Amino acid sequence: MKRSIFYCLILFLTFFACIPAFAEEDSELNQYIINPNEVIFNQSQYMIDVIDPQATTNTKGANYPGLRGANQLVIYTPNFGFRTNTNEFGTEAIVEGNTVTSLSGADSLIPAGGFVISGHGSAKKWINENLMVGAKVYINPETKTIDSYITSETFLFGAKERIKEVQNLMTYYKIHNPYYNQRRTEQSIEKAESFIQKAQRNSENAQKYASRAIEYADSALTTVIPYDYNELKGVWIRPTYFTVDEIVNVLNRIADAGINNVFIETYYHGQTIFPSKTMEKYGFLTQNPLYAGFDPLRIWIVEAHKRGIKVHIWFESFYVGNKSPEVNPKYILAQKPEWANYQKKNIDSETIPYSVSEHNGYFLDPANPEVQDFLCELIQEIVLKYRPDGINLDYIRYPQSLTPNFSNYDMSNWGYTKYAREDFQKMFGIDPIEINTTDSLWYFWKSYRAGKVTDFVRRVGEICRKNNTAITAVIFPNKELAFDTKLQDWSIWSYNNFIDGFTPLFLTCDDKTALNLMGNIINNKSPRTKLYAGLFVTFMNGANSDLIKQIHAARTCKLNGLIIFDYAHLKDNYINTLTESIFRPLAQTRQQENRRTNYRDGRR
Repeated sequence: MKRSIFYCLILFLTFFACIPAFAEEDSELNQYIINPNEVIFNQSQYMIDVIDPQATTNTKGANYPGLRGANQLVIYTPNFGFRTNTNEFGTEAIVEGNTVTSLSGADSLIPAGGFVISGHGSAKKWINENLMVGAKVYINPETKTIDSYITSETFLFGAKERIKEVQNLMTYYKIHNPYYNQRRTEQSIEKAESFIQKAQRNSENAQKYASRAIEYADSALTTVIPYDYNELKGVWIRPTYFTVDEIVNVLNRIADAGINNVFIETYYHGQTIFPSKTMEKYGFLTQNPLYAGFDPLRIWIVEAHKRGIKVHIWFESFYVGNKSPEVNPKYILAQKPEWANYQKKNIDSETIPYSVSEHNGYFLDPANPEVQDFLCELIQEIVLKYRPDGINLDYIRYPQSLTPNFSNYDMSNWGYTKYAREDFQKMFGIDPIEINTTDSLWYFWKSYRAGKVTDFVRRVGEICRKNNTAITAVIFPNKELAFDTKLQDWSIWSYNNFIDGFTPLFLTCDDKTALNLMGNIINNKSPRTKLYAGLFVTFMNGANSDLIKQIHAARTCKLNGLIIFDYAHLKDNYINTLTESIFRPLAQTRQQENRRTNYRDGRR
């Protein structure tokens, strides 16, 4: 594990060593001058909403991550900070000089000698349609406009960068894998380079030749990362399949893709996919009506095990969905309104509050012992009745609050329930509603709530260990933010051995950002706690190359595996990419190619 941390740190430091120091005089965004030998294939202009937003100057984005509002196009320079802090609902282009060097989904690192173009909604659409790696951009701060150019040099730049990426990866695996076979990769690179030469000789046909070069470079990228026999290869699944045949077809596709672990959403939106005695005991809906008369969980487990696939129960701990409690009298919060979580600003609300930043969802109070008892009983029922391979705890936290740098941070905090307030007052002699962030007791109030989540993790861990069932948890990678905004103190779970592994979601398409987040977790967990990278690229409809580069980042950090979020977004293009090498041994790939060739030739 020390070696894994070392490799991860070296890669991370190497990245930052390549960034030139930012100088104040370089912050001016100079106009791009078209080379007379270049052919312009596309030119577009768009209005910039704000450069380096602040809560006071960009009120439209004041309450959104990165201060980027709906449908806004925002420019982030190093004056804004280290990274954009945006969420996964937009897209971003990283620019160095005047050239787009990479595309990202969210929370991008801001290059010292450049800037980041970030868009949401209609602005995101413009970025997707007009920017690509190698595109040239000019920003006019006075008119607040951005001009983009896709030229013959754009395609050449993109092709050369992709070839360089593959060659760097190939060098890494040659060094670290004595049995590495790079022949297929080298053959594709040779063809890519031949088309680069053609593009350089003919600027008018540069797009056609450079595009062919990128195709071959992409083909090389799919084969450059070798198969790892010890790696967990997983996918999260919402089981919206209602017959045995549908489940079998999904599992066959998963097995063919080389996936060896599935995380089945079993308790979600406050309902179970199986008929539950625990839910019945508490007077809740015995089973999600979508699955009435059918027990899909048993089918998933039996059929998955037939194919050598392990099954983990994806369990949404304290989240109970976004339907109002009035919708169904047997809904958990309709039956038990005293279990609901409350924000400080909604403390006197006559109706149960929901979290606006989380799909208007409702949450249970982790501090309430009745809530914990119910959830532990439900997990124990699943473990004893179905004998899954693992329990994967999700929403193992409080609802999201604002970050501490906001003036109304404490008002956005959750956990101000009748039970928690009275319990805390017994301990410290003060109602937490009277505590401000500047008070000495604020940290104790934070720790009290985070400790309740930790207590639940400990209890579930005991259930799992007694029954030889692995326990993992979805965590937020930034330790400080997880504690401040979600009261999730996951390092304690690790160092106290309450958990077997973490399955964090990396909400980005950018491998450098993912690498940074992986390093944060590695530095704040016990070596005993396994780490599985939760990759969000497919959900964000990122490029195949983004997925491959994030898998490489996980490999360099010596993680224990990776999990794709989620099956509904695992399109054929991603599966085809993964099964070229990463998720399937080379020998097996060749056998499949031979079978396809024999079928085409009529030899069956």
